[in-house]
Amino acid sequence: MKVAVTPRGTHYIFRRREKMHEIGLLGGTFDRFHAGHEYLINTALSNCKKLEIWLTNDQKAQSKDIRVKNWDERSRELLDFLSENKASVSINILEDDFGPAQEHIHASVIFCTEETLEKCELINSTRINNRLKPLEIISVNRVDAWDGKPISSSRIRSGVIDRMGQSWIPDSLFRTEISLSENVENQLKEPFGHLIHGSEEDPKIAISEAYSLIGKTSYPLISVGDVTTLSLQKIGIIPDIAVIDGMTKRENWPEADQIDKSRFTSILHCTSPAGKLTNSIFEACKSSILAWKQRGYKALIIVDGEEDLAPLILHPLSPIGSVILYGQPGKGIVIRWCDEESKERCRNLLSQFEINQS
Repeated sequence: MKVAVTPRGTHYIFRRREKMHEIGLLGGTFDRFHAGHEYLINTALSNCKKLEIWLTNDQKAQSKDIRVKNWDERSRELLDFLSENKASVSINILEDDFGPAQEHIHASVIFCTEETLEKCELINSTRINNRLKPLEIISVNRVDAWDGKPISSSRIRSGVIDRMGQSWIPDSLFRTEISLSENVENQLKEPFGHLIHGSEEDPKIAISEAYSLIGKTSYPLISVGDVTTLSLQKIGIIPDIAVIDGMTKRENWPEADQIDKSRFTSILHCTSPAGKLTNSIFEACKSSILAWKQRGYKALIIVDGEEDLAPLILHPLSPIGSVILYGQPGKGIVIRWCDEESKERCRNLLSQFEINQS
């Protein structure tokens, strides 16, 4: 028997059956525990007295994406969510596609989403061949994000949504120009990331050290600033995305002409005055990251104005695992890996900008 369960908007209604299943099974990776996972587990708990969760091991989970958190972290997030229901749930290591489901003699129900429904049907075929009663399959619809597409761990890792399915930057924020507030300016004075101290006279030294720390990455390397971009070029590295404005310390920088624009797939021009962020620079960053994701294109963004605030847009838009490099005047080069923390910090800072009415 198959049963489909659907969320109603953001409110979930669970009705316990008069006759509950004794033991239910649920398998998955459960990376970056999100609202869809929450709904799936709550549905399962409303239909069985004991729930066995089989959590994919690291080797299998990380073979698809190295950014998947390790088993200990994923199980810890599960336990944090379960809190009051810990006595009803056991968490086990899933070593293959099926776990114990094909020969489990006590379980009577298995929970899944549409993408794993076929696997559950294969499990039941094997059970029948083994003269075991097939499991009832309860297929739980996935929870949609703000854009009408399902919330998933892969979309969270790709940087598109947070764990509740919300956008890291609402498009409405850049329908008009926004200005740096005094509060945000004070928060930006300290380096946001790992500072590599280096001489301004020879920034190549600091950039070499920074690049050696980053190592080879499958996710975009992003440079913000003319000095940072040229310094990377001088050690033989062309970033996937570079943002420049022809200046350093708010003065024209003649050496910016040495940046080899021919090494980039596309060149985008945008406008963003000092202390402000515009729809123009937002769209340039957004389209550059999308072009890298879809086709691996390298993009050079040339800003008429200032590029200093671009990381506040780039972090929320970038895939988790991206690296952003920028110069800290008088101090050196800052490395900041893009993760959920950096995205949340930038979203919080952007919310404190002043919206220009004109």
